[in-house]
Amino acid sequence: MSWSGKIGKWIQRIDFYICSGGMFLLIPMMLLTTVDVIGRAVWTRPIPGAVELSSYMLNVFILLGVAYTHQAKGHVRVSMLISRLPEQAETILDIIATLLSLFILAILAWQGWVVGIEEVSVSDMLRIPQMPFRLLVSLAGLFLCLELLIDLSASVGKLIRR
Repeated sequence: MSWSGKIGKWIQRIDFYICSGGMFLLIPMMLLTTVDVIGRAVWTRPIPGAVELSSYMLNVFILLGVAYTHQAKGHVRVSMLISRLPEQAETILDIIATLLSLFILAILAWQGWVVGIEEVSVSDMLRIPQMPFRLLVSLAGLFLCLELLIDLSASVGKLIRR
């Protein structure tokens, strides 16, 4: 296994563990929402801040899982036109799409960091600081960039082998 292959496996393992950490928020989010709905419907007494907490947990779950979703090829991909092209043209288009994605995600990670560091606001009801959640956008962008670099390396290797 090459040096880049070892780093790629290491990055993919980290993405899996980060995603797993985000998945553990689903059960508390589900229980909180269930108790809030029951409290609202039966006793007309919702849990204060439940919607706010649920939205924060959902943000964390989504952002921590985006890189692993890409790794597992779980994103929507429309390949109706590309699948009809020759393999070399398909690989070249894949490289171009990956480079464009890397460019956009690098800007997202960078600006997520800039905005996150400057963030001083807190949530309305529970007064939860917004900064960690804004910085999470940068972290998610960084790990998705790393996954895209792994894909780019594989595509370029595939093109060179041809």
